[in-house]
Amino acid sequence: MINVDVAVIGAGTAGLAAYRAAKAADRRVVLIEGGPHGTTCARVGCMPSKLLIAAAEAAHLPHKWDELGLRGSVRVDGRAVMARIKRERDRFVDFVLASVDGIPQGDKLQGYARFIDEHTLALHTGVRVRFGQAVIATGSSPSVPAILRGAGDRLVVNDDVFAWDDLPRSVAVFGPGVIGLELGQALHRLGVSVHMFGRGGPVGPFTDPALREYAARTFHDDFYLDADAKIVAIERIAEGVRVQYREPSGEARTVVVDYLIAATGRTPNLSKLDLASTSLTLDARGVPVFDRTTLRCGSSHIFIAGDASDDLPLLHEAADEGRIAGGNAARFPRVEPSARRVPLAIVFTDPQLAVIGTRYADLDLRKTVIGTVSFEDQGRSRVMLRNRGLLHVYADADTGALLGAEMIGPDAEHIAHLMAWALQCGLTIERMLEMPFYHPVVEEALRTALRDAKAKIDRARAHLDLPRPRVDPLAA
Repeated sequence: MINVDVAVIGAGTAGLAAYRAAKAADRRVVLIEGGPHGTTCARVGCMPSKLLIAAAEAAHLPHKWDELGLRGSVRVDGRAVMARIKRERDRFVDFVLASVDGIPQGDKLQGYARFIDEHTLALHTGVRVRFGQAVIATGSSPSVPAILRGAGDRLVVNDDVFAWDDLPRSVAVFGPGVIGLELGQALHRLGVSVHMFGRGGPVGPFTDPALREYAARTFHDDFYLDADAKIVAIERIAEGVRVQYREPSGEARTVVVDYLIAATGRTPNLSKLDLASTSLTLDARGVPVFDRTTLRCGSSHIFIAGDASDDLPLLHEAADEGRIAGGNAARFPRVEPSARRVPLAIVFTDPQLAVIGTRYADLDLRKTVIGTVSFEDQGRSRVMLRNRGLLHVYADADTGALLGAEMIGPDAEHIAHLMAWALQCGLTIERMLEMPFYHPVVEEALRTALRDAKAKIDRARAHLDLPRPRVDPLAA
Protein backbone atom coordinates (compact mmCIF):
# COMPACT_ATOMS: atom_id res chain seq x y z
CA MET A 1 0.00 0.00 0.00
CA ILE A 2 1.30 3.41 -1.02
CA ASN A 3 -0.11 6.55 0.64
CA VAL A 4 -0.14 9.84 -1.27
CA ASP A 5 -1.94 13.17 -1.27
CA VAL A 6 -2.69 13.11 -5.02
CA ALA A 7 -2.87 10.16 -7.40
CA VAL A 8 -2.73 11.04 -11.12
CA ILE A 9 -4.03 8.23 -13.34
CA GLY A 10 -2.51 8.53 -16.81
CA ALA A 11 0.80 10.06 -17.91
CA GLY A 12 -0.21 11.74 -21.15
CA THR A 13 -0.27 15.48 -21.75
CA ALA A 14 -3.00 16.11 -19.15
CA GLY A 15 -1.54 13.71 -16.61
CA LEU A 16 1.95 15.16 -16.81
CA ALA A 17 0.56 18.68 -16.39
CA ALA A 18 -1.53 17.56 -13.40
CA TYR A 19 1.49 15.87 -11.81
CA ARG A 20 3.64 18.99 -12.20
CA ALA A 21 0.94 21.28 -10.78
CA ALA A 22 0.36 19.08 -7.73
CA LYS A 23 4.09 18.61 -7.22
CA ALA A 24 4.65 22.37 -7.40
CA ALA A 25 2.25 22.68 -4.46
CA ASP A 26 4.63 20.45 -2.47
CA ARG A 27 2.23 17.53 -2.22
CA ARG A 28 3.01 13.81 -2.22
CA VAL A 29 2.06 12.77 -5.76
CA VAL A 30 2.18 9.52 -7.69
CA LEU A 31 1.87 9.29 -11.48
CA ILE A 32 0.31 6.02 -12.67
CA GLU A 33 0.61 4.79 -16.27
CA GLY A 34 -0.58 1.46 -17.62
CA GLY A 35 0.70 1.71 -21.20
CA PRO A 36 3.85 3.08 -22.82
CA HIS A 37 4.91 6.62 -22.00
CA GLY A 38 5.15 9.21 -24.77
CA THR A 39 1.70 10.93 -25.12
CA THR A 40 -0.87 10.37 -27.86
CA CYS A 41 0.22 13.59 -29.60
CA ALA A 42 3.83 12.50 -30.02
CA ARG A 43 3.24 8.82 -30.76
CA VAL A 44 0.17 8.64 -33.01
CA GLY A 45 -1.45 12.08 -33.13
CA CYS A 46 -0.40 15.65 -33.82
CA MET A 47 3.24 15.15 -34.77
CA PRO A 48 3.33 12.02 -36.99
CA SER A 49 0.22 13.21 -38.82
CA LYS A 50 1.90 16.55 -39.59
CA LEU A 51 4.95 14.68 -40.86
CA LEU A 52 2.70 12.76 -43.26
CA ILE A 53 1.01 16.01 -44.31
CA ALA A 54 4.36 17.73 -44.91
CA ALA A 55 5.37 15.00 -47.37
CA ALA A 56 1.95 15.19 -49.04
CA GLU A 57 2.14 18.97 -49.46
CA ALA A 58 5.56 18.69 -51.11
CA ALA A 59 4.34 15.91 -53.41
CA HIS A 60 1.32 17.98 -54.45
CA LEU A 61 3.26 21.04 -55.57
CA PRO A 62 3.88 19.72 -59.13
CA HIS A 63 0.11 19.80 -59.71
CA LYS A 64 0.41 23.60 -59.79
CA TRP A 65 3.52 23.74 -61.96
CA ASP A 66 1.81 23.83 -65.34
CA GLU A 67 -0.28 26.85 -64.31
CA LEU A 68 2.89 28.57 -63.09
CA GLY A 69 4.79 27.77 -66.27
CA LEU A 70 7.01 25.14 -64.68
CA ARG A 71 7.77 21.66 -65.99
CA GLY A 72 8.89 18.50 -64.21
CA SER A 73 7.64 15.63 -62.08
CA VAL A 74 8.05 14.03 -58.66
CA ARG A 75 8.20 10.34 -57.71
CA VAL A 76 6.91 9.35 -54.27
CA ASP A 77 9.03 6.75 -52.47
CA GLY A 78 6.57 5.35 -49.93
CA ARG A 79 9.20 3.56 -47.89
CA ALA A 80 11.29 6.69 -47.58
CA VAL A 81 8.22 8.74 -46.62
CA MET A 82 7.28 6.33 -43.83
CA ALA A 83 10.89 5.98 -42.68
CA ARG A 84 11.18 9.73 -42.12
CA ILE A 85 7.83 9.86 -40.35
CA LYS A 86 8.86 7.12 -37.92
CA ARG A 87 12.35 8.56 -37.45
CA GLU A 88 11.08 12.06 -36.60
CA ARG A 89 8.16 10.65 -34.60
CA ASP A 90 10.60 8.76 -32.43
CA ARG A 91 12.53 11.98 -31.78
CA PHE A 92 9.40 13.69 -30.49
CA VAL A 93 8.58 10.66 -28.32
CA ASP A 94 12.13 10.69 -26.94
CA PHE A 95 11.65 14.29 -25.79
CA VAL A 96 8.60 13.22 -23.79
CA LEU A 97 10.37 10.15 -22.41
CA ALA A 98 13.27 12.33 -21.29
CA SER A 99 10.78 14.48 -19.38
CA VAL A 100 9.26 11.40 -17.74
CA ASP A 101 12.73 10.09 -16.88
CA GLY A 102 13.29 13.33 -14.95
CA ILE A 103 10.44 12.47 -12.57
CA PRO A 104 11.70 10.85 -9.35
CA GLN A 105 11.35 7.07 -9.54
CA GLY A 106 9.36 7.00 -6.32
CA ASP A 107 6.69 9.24 -7.93
CA LYS A 108 5.98 6.80 -10.80
CA LEU A 109 4.03 3.56 -10.92
CA GLN A 110 3.57 1.28 -13.93
CA GLY A 111 0.23 -0.52 -14.08
CA TYR A 112 -3.45 -0.25 -14.94
CA ALA A 113 -5.46 1.25 -12.09
CA ARG A 114 -9.05 0.81 -10.96
CA PHE A 115 -10.99 2.25 -8.06
CA ILE A 116 -11.88 -0.15 -5.25
CA ASP A 117 -13.36 2.58 -3.05
CA GLU A 118 -13.49 6.37 -2.76
CA HIS A 119 -9.86 6.70 -1.70
CA THR A 120 -8.12 3.55 -2.95
CA LEU A 121 -6.77 2.39 -6.29
CA ALA A 122 -5.68 -1.15 -7.12
CA LEU A 123 -3.11 -1.73 -9.86
CA HIS A 124 -3.06 -4.94 -11.86
CA THR A 125 0.46 -5.49 -10.51
CA GLY A 126 -0.91 -5.92 -6.98
CA VAL A 127 0.09 -2.47 -5.72
CA ARG A 128 -2.56 -0.42 -3.96
CA VAL A 129 -2.57 3.37 -3.68
CA ARG A 130 -4.38 5.20 -0.90
CA PHE A 131 -4.96 8.81 -1.94
CA GLY A 132 -6.52 12.01 -0.66
CA GLN A 133 -7.44 13.32 -4.13
CA ALA A 134 -7.21 11.83 -7.61
CA VAL A 135 -6.97 13.15 -11.16
CA ILE A 136 -8.36 10.96 -13.95
CA ALA A 137 -6.27 11.62 -17.09
CA THR A 138 -6.53 8.30 -18.90
CA GLY A 139 -6.94 9.70 -22.42
CA SER A 140 -9.01 8.11 -25.18
CA SER A 141 -8.90 5.33 -27.77
CA PRO A 142 -10.24 5.01 -31.34
CA SER A 143 -13.88 3.98 -31.58
CA VAL A 144 -14.78 1.46 -34.30
CA PRO A 145 -18.42 0.83 -35.34
CA ALA A 146 -19.39 -2.83 -35.67
CA ILE A 147 -20.08 -2.59 -39.42
CA LEU A 148 -16.41 -1.83 -40.11
CA ARG A 149 -15.20 -5.04 -38.47
CA GLY A 150 -16.05 -6.94 -41.63
CA ALA A 151 -12.67 -5.71 -42.91
CA GLY A 152 -10.99 -8.23 -40.58
CA ASP A 153 -7.21 -7.91 -40.31
CA ARG A 154 -7.22 -5.10 -42.90
CA LEU A 155 -9.14 -2.83 -40.52
CA VAL A 156 -6.81 -0.20 -39.04
CA VAL A 157 -7.25 2.92 -36.93
CA ASN A 158 -5.33 6.14 -37.37
CA ASP A 159 -2.80 5.02 -34.76
CA ASP A 160 -1.83 2.06 -36.97
CA VAL A 161 -1.04 4.15 -40.05
CA PHE A 162 2.23 5.35 -38.56
CA ALA A 163 3.46 1.78 -38.12
CA TRP A 164 3.35 1.14 -41.89
CA ASP A 165 6.69 0.55 -43.58
CA ASP A 166 5.33 1.51 -47.00
CA LEU A 167 2.30 3.27 -48.44
CA PRO A 168 -0.58 1.07 -49.62
CA ARG A 169 -2.08 1.32 -53.10
CA SER A 170 -5.60 2.13 -51.86
CA VAL A 171 -7.63 2.79 -48.72
CA ALA A 172 -11.20 3.44 -47.70
CA VAL A 173 -11.42 6.06 -44.95
CA PHE A 174 -14.51 6.05 -42.78
CA GLY A 175 -15.11 9.36 -41.01
CA PRO A 176 -14.55 12.75 -42.73
CA GLY A 177 -13.80 14.43 -39.43
CA VAL A 178 -10.55 16.05 -38.38
CA ILE A 179 -8.45 12.85 -38.36
CA GLY A 180 -10.06 11.30 -41.43
CA LEU A 181 -9.68 14.41 -43.59
CA GLU A 182 -6.04 14.96 -42.63
CA LEU A 183 -5.02 11.35 -43.23
CA GLY A 184 -7.22 10.83 -46.29
CA GLN A 185 -6.07 13.89 -48.18
CA ALA A 186 -2.42 13.32 -47.29
CA LEU A 187 -2.51 9.72 -48.50
CA HIS A 188 -4.29 10.78 -51.69
CA ARG A 189 -1.60 13.35 -52.44
CA LEU A 190 1.07 10.72 -51.89
CA GLY A 191 -0.45 8.59 -54.63
CA VAL A 192 -2.78 6.35 -52.62
CA SER A 193 -6.26 5.84 -54.10
CA VAL A 194 -8.73 7.12 -51.46
CA HIS A 195 -12.46 6.63 -50.99
CA MET A 196 -13.88 8.48 -47.99
CA PHE A 197 -17.26 7.78 -46.43
CA GLY A 198 -19.21 9.64 -43.75
CA ARG A 199 -22.58 9.44 -42.09
CA GLY A 200 -25.17 12.19 -41.73
CA GLY A 201 -23.31 14.85 -43.73
CA PRO A 202 -20.79 16.44 -41.29
CA VAL A 203 -17.41 17.38 -42.76
CA GLY A 204 -14.57 18.43 -40.48
CA PRO A 205 -15.45 20.47 -37.38
CA PHE A 206 -18.02 22.70 -39.09
CA THR A 207 -21.53 23.41 -37.83
CA ASP A 208 -22.20 26.25 -40.30
CA PRO A 209 -24.18 24.73 -43.22
CA ALA A 210 -22.47 26.95 -45.80
CA LEU A 211 -19.00 25.99 -44.58
CA ARG A 212 -19.93 22.33 -44.39
CA GLU A 213 -21.24 22.35 -47.97
CA TYR A 214 -18.19 24.25 -49.26
CA ALA A 215 -15.81 21.82 -47.53
CA ALA A 216 -17.61 18.74 -48.86
CA ARG A 217 -17.48 20.11 -52.41
CA THR A 218 -13.84 21.17 -52.11
CA PHE A 219 -12.52 17.84 -50.83
CA HIS A 220 -14.70 15.89 -53.26
CA ASP A 221 -12.83 17.70 -56.03
CA ASP A 222 -9.62 16.07 -54.69
CA PHE A 223 -10.81 12.51 -53.96
CA TYR A 224 -14.01 10.52 -53.65
CA LEU A 225 -15.99 11.79 -50.64
CA ASP A 226 -19.56 10.93 -49.69
CA ALA A 227 -20.35 12.58 -46.35
CA ASP A 228 -23.63 10.67 -46.01
CA ALA A 229 -22.75 7.29 -47.46
CA LYS A 230 -25.12 4.36 -47.79
CA ILE A 231 -22.92 1.34 -47.04
CA VAL A 232 -24.33 -1.99 -48.16
CA ALA A 233 -21.59 -4.40 -47.04
CA ILE A 234 -17.94 -4.58 -45.98
CA GLU A 235 -16.08 -7.85 -46.51
CA ARG A 236 -12.52 -9.13 -46.18
CA ILE A 237 -11.53 -10.86 -49.42
CA ALA A 238 -8.28 -12.24 -50.78
CA GLU A 239 -7.44 -8.99 -52.58
CA GLY A 240 -8.10 -6.81 -49.53
CA VAL A 241 -11.40 -5.27 -48.41
CA ARG A 242 -14.51 -5.02 -50.57
CA VAL A 243 -16.82 -2.10 -49.80
CA GLN A 244 -20.26 -2.10 -51.40
CA TYR A 245 -22.12 1.22 -51.30
CA ARG A 246 -24.66 3.32 -53.11
CA GLU A 247 -23.88 6.62 -54.79
CA PRO A 248 -26.00 9.64 -53.77
CA SER A 249 -27.86 8.96 -57.04
CA GLY A 250 -28.75 5.48 -55.75
CA GLU A 251 -26.43 3.63 -58.15
CA ALA A 252 -24.76 0.58 -56.61
CA ARG A 253 -20.94 0.66 -56.49
CA THR A 254 -18.13 -1.58 -55.28
CA VAL A 255 -14.53 -0.66 -54.46
CA VAL A 256 -11.74 -3.01 -53.36
CA VAL A 257 -9.00 -1.45 -51.20
CA ASP A 258 -5.88 -2.62 -49.40
CA TYR A 259 -6.96 -1.22 -46.03
CA LEU A 260 -10.00 0.25 -44.31
CA ILE A 261 -9.09 3.13 -41.98
CA ALA A 262 -11.56 3.81 -39.16
CA ALA A 263 -11.43 7.50 -38.28
CA THR A 264 -14.80 7.35 -36.57
CA GLY A 265 -14.10 9.19 -33.34
CA ARG A 266 -12.51 8.35 -30.00
CA THR A 267 -13.87 7.02 -26.73
CA PRO A 268 -12.62 8.06 -23.25
CA ASN A 269 -10.55 5.35 -21.53
CA LEU A 270 -12.83 4.96 -18.51
CA SER A 271 -14.31 1.47 -18.76
CA LYS A 272 -11.50 -0.25 -16.81
CA LEU A 273 -11.48 2.28 -13.93
CA ASP A 274 -14.49 0.68 -12.20
CA LEU A 275 -16.05 4.08 -11.52
CA ALA A 276 -19.05 2.26 -10.02
CA SER A 277 -16.88 1.83 -6.92
CA THR A 278 -17.02 5.59 -6.43
CA SER A 279 -19.96 7.90 -5.81
CA LEU A 280 -19.33 9.85 -9.01
CA THR A 281 -22.34 10.77 -11.14
CA LEU A 282 -21.86 9.67 -14.74
CA ASP A 283 -23.51 11.11 -17.84
CA ALA A 284 -25.04 9.08 -20.67
CA ARG A 285 -21.58 8.46 -22.14
CA GLY A 286 -20.24 7.09 -18.87
CA VAL A 287 -18.13 10.21 -18.25
CA PRO A 288 -18.13 11.77 -14.77
CA VAL A 289 -20.12 14.99 -14.59
CA PHE A 290 -17.62 17.77 -13.95
CA ASP A 291 -17.18 21.56 -13.78
CA ARG A 292 -15.16 22.93 -16.74
CA THR A 293 -13.71 25.78 -14.66
CA THR A 294 -12.40 23.58 -11.83
CA LEU A 295 -12.34 20.09 -13.46
CA ARG A 296 -13.89 18.76 -10.26
CA CYS A 297 -16.25 15.81 -10.62
CA GLY A 298 -19.43 16.90 -8.86
CA SER A 299 -18.74 17.65 -5.19
CA SER A 300 -16.15 14.90 -4.90
CA HIS A 301 -12.39 14.88 -4.28
CA ILE A 302 -11.80 13.45 -7.78
CA PHE A 303 -10.90 15.57 -10.83
CA ILE A 304 -10.76 14.79 -14.55
CA ALA A 305 -8.63 16.24 -17.37
CA GLY A 306 -7.74 15.78 -21.02
CA ASP A 307 -9.38 13.43 -23.50
CA ALA A 308 -10.84 11.35 -20.67
CA SER A 309 -13.40 14.14 -20.12
CA ASP A 310 -14.64 13.86 -23.74
CA ASP A 311 -14.84 17.66 -23.88
CA LEU A 312 -12.21 19.31 -26.09
CA PRO A 313 -9.74 16.65 -27.31
CA LEU A 314 -6.91 19.06 -28.12
CA LEU A 315 -3.37 19.12 -26.75
CA HIS A 316 -3.43 22.71 -25.49
CA GLU A 317 -6.75 22.08 -23.76
CA ALA A 318 -5.41 18.88 -22.18
CA ALA A 319 -2.39 20.76 -20.83
CA ASP A 320 -4.61 23.51 -19.40
CA GLU A 321 -7.02 21.02 -17.88
CA GLY A 322 -4.20 19.02 -16.32
CA ARG A 323 -2.76 22.15 -14.74
CA ILE A 324 -6.16 23.22 -13.37
CA ALA A 325 -7.10 19.74 -12.12
CA GLY A 326 -3.70 19.07 -10.56
CA GLY A 327 -3.63 22.44 -8.83
CA ASN A 328 -7.11 22.03 -7.39
CA ALA A 329 -6.40 18.47 -6.29
CA ALA A 330 -3.34 19.74 -4.41
CA ARG A 331 -5.28 22.60 -2.77
CA PHE A 332 -8.34 20.52 -1.90
CA PRO A 333 -10.75 21.20 -0.24
CA ARG A 334 -10.07 24.75 -1.49
CA VAL A 335 -11.05 24.56 -5.16
CA GLU A 336 -10.52 27.58 -7.40
CA PRO A 337 -12.18 28.15 -10.79
CA SER A 338 -9.87 29.04 -13.64
CA ALA A 339 -10.73 30.98 -16.78
CA ARG A 340 -10.59 28.86 -19.92
CA ARG A 341 -9.06 30.05 -23.17
CA VAL A 342 -11.17 30.90 -26.21
CA PRO A 343 -12.01 27.64 -28.03
CA LEU A 344 -9.74 27.16 -31.05
CA ALA A 345 -9.66 24.16 -33.39
CA ILE A 346 -7.57 23.83 -36.56
CA VAL A 347 -7.46 21.09 -39.19
CA PHE A 348 -4.26 20.87 -41.26
CA THR A 349 -5.77 19.95 -44.60
CA ASP A 350 -5.43 22.00 -47.79
CA PRO A 351 -7.28 24.27 -47.58
CA GLN A 352 -7.08 24.37 -43.82
CA LEU A 353 -10.16 24.40 -41.57
CA ALA A 354 -10.70 26.36 -38.37
CA VAL A 355 -13.40 27.05 -35.79
CA ILE A 356 -12.87 29.92 -33.35
CA GLY A 357 -14.96 30.91 -30.34
CA THR A 358 -18.71 30.41 -30.55
CA ARG A 359 -19.74 27.95 -33.23
CA TYR A 360 -22.56 28.65 -35.66
CA ALA A 361 -24.65 25.94 -33.96
CA ASP A 362 -24.44 27.80 -30.63
CA LEU A 363 -25.36 31.29 -31.93
CA ASP A 364 -28.61 33.14 -31.39
CA LEU A 365 -29.08 33.95 -35.07
CA ARG A 366 -31.71 36.58 -34.27
CA LYS A 367 -28.99 38.68 -32.62
CA THR A 368 -26.08 37.78 -34.87
CA VAL A 369 -24.65 39.18 -38.09
CA ILE A 370 -22.36 37.09 -40.30
CA GLY A 371 -19.54 38.75 -42.20
CA THR A 372 -18.46 36.68 -45.18
CA VAL A 373 -15.62 36.53 -47.66
CA SER A 374 -14.60 34.07 -50.37
CA PHE A 375 -10.92 33.38 -50.97
CA GLU A 376 -11.52 32.50 -54.61
CA ASP A 377 -10.81 36.06 -55.80
CA GLN A 378 -8.59 37.15 -52.89
CA GLY A 379 -5.42 38.69 -54.33
CA ARG A 380 -2.57 36.95 -52.51
CA SER A 381 -4.44 33.63 -52.51
CA ARG A 382 -4.82 33.74 -56.32
CA VAL A 383 -1.16 34.65 -56.74
CA MET A 384 -0.19 31.47 -54.86
CA LEU A 385 -2.86 29.30 -56.55
CA ARG A 386 -4.34 28.65 -53.12
CA ASN A 387 -7.60 30.48 -53.71
CA ARG A 388 -10.09 28.00 -52.30
CA GLY A 389 -11.97 28.99 -49.18
CA LEU A 390 -14.75 30.72 -47.31
CA LEU A 391 -14.73 32.66 -44.02
CA HIS A 392 -17.76 33.45 -41.87
CA VAL A 393 -17.24 35.89 -38.99
CA TYR A 394 -19.97 36.00 -36.31
CA ALA A 395 -20.67 39.22 -34.42
CA ASP A 396 -23.26 40.56 -31.99
CA ALA A 397 -25.68 42.74 -33.98
CA ASP A 398 -26.21 45.16 -31.07
CA THR A 399 -22.74 45.65 -29.62
CA GLY A 400 -20.52 44.69 -32.55
CA ALA A 401 -18.62 42.24 -30.33
CA LEU A 402 -16.78 39.45 -32.10
CA LEU A 403 -18.38 36.12 -31.18
CA GLY A 404 -16.54 33.55 -33.28
CA ALA A 405 -15.89 32.26 -36.78
CA GLU A 406 -15.78 29.18 -38.97
CA MET A 407 -13.32 29.08 -41.86
CA ILE A 408 -11.93 27.00 -44.70
CA GLY A 409 -9.06 28.58 -46.58
CA PRO A 410 -5.32 29.22 -46.98
CA ASP A 411 -3.34 30.01 -43.82
CA ALA A 412 -6.37 29.37 -41.64
CA GLU A 413 -4.03 28.35 -38.81
CA HIS A 414 -2.64 31.91 -38.66
CA ILE A 415 -5.90 33.80 -39.23
CA ALA A 416 -7.57 31.64 -36.57
CA HIS A 417 -4.93 32.66 -34.03
CA LEU A 418 -5.45 36.35 -34.81
CA MET A 419 -9.18 35.95 -34.29
CA ALA A 420 -8.81 33.89 -31.11
CA TRP A 421 -6.53 36.53 -29.60
CA ALA A 422 -8.92 39.32 -30.62
CA LEU A 423 -11.82 37.41 -29.12
CA GLN A 424 -10.03 36.72 -25.84
CA CYS A 425 -9.12 40.43 -25.66
CA GLY A 426 -12.78 41.34 -26.09
CA LEU A 427 -12.35 43.32 -29.31
CA THR A 428 -15.30 44.55 -31.33
CA ILE A 429 -15.49 44.31 -35.11
CA GLU A 430 -14.90 48.06 -35.29
CA ARG A 431 -11.81 47.84 -33.10
CA MET A 432 -10.41 44.96 -35.18
CA LEU A 433 -10.77 47.08 -38.31
CA GLU A 434 -8.51 49.70 -36.70
CA MET A 435 -5.67 47.16 -36.61
CA PRO A 436 -3.00 47.16 -39.36
CA PHE A 437 -3.41 44.95 -42.44
CA TYR A 438 -0.44 44.72 -44.79
CA HIS A 439 -0.75 44.37 -48.57
CA PRO A 440 -0.71 41.90 -50.23
CA VAL A 441 -1.39 39.23 -47.59
CA VAL A 442 -4.01 36.53 -47.13
CA GLU A 443 -5.13 38.28 -43.91
CA GLU A 444 -6.72 40.99 -46.05
CA ALA A 445 -9.56 38.51 -46.54
CA LEU A 446 -10.25 38.76 -42.82
CA ARG A 447 -10.54 42.54 -43.17
CA THR A 448 -13.06 42.07 -46.00
CA ALA A 449 -15.18 39.79 -43.80
CA LEU A 450 -14.94 42.28 -40.91
CA ARG A 451 -16.05 45.10 -43.19
CA ASP A 452 -19.00 43.02 -44.34
CA ALA A 453 -19.94 42.34 -40.71
CA LYS A 454 -19.64 46.03 -39.81
CA ALA A 455 -21.88 47.05 -42.70
CA LYS A 456 -24.52 44.58 -41.50
CA ILE A 457 -24.18 45.83 -37.92
CA ASP A 458 -24.63 49.43 -39.10
CA ARG A 459 -27.75 48.45 -41.04
CA ALA A 460 -29.13 46.59 -38.04
CA ARG A 461 -28.53 49.60 -35.79
CA ALA A 462 -30.14 51.95 -38.27
CA HIS A 463 -33.16 49.68 -38.53
CA LEU A 464 -33.51 49.49 -34.75
CA ASP A 465 -32.47 53.13 -34.25
CA LEU A 466 -29.88 52.07 -31.71
CA PRO A 467 -27.18 54.51 -30.52
CA ARG A 468 -23.64 53.63 -31.53
CA PRO A 469 -21.63 52.69 -28.41
CA ARG A 470 -18.74 55.00 -27.69
CA VAL A 471 -15.30 53.40 -27.80
CA ASP A 472 -12.31 54.97 -26.08
CA PRO A 473 -9.43 54.45 -28.56
CA LEU A 474 -6.93 54.59 -25.68
CA ALA A 475 -8.70 51.94 -23.63
CA ALA A 476 -6.82 48.70 -23.11
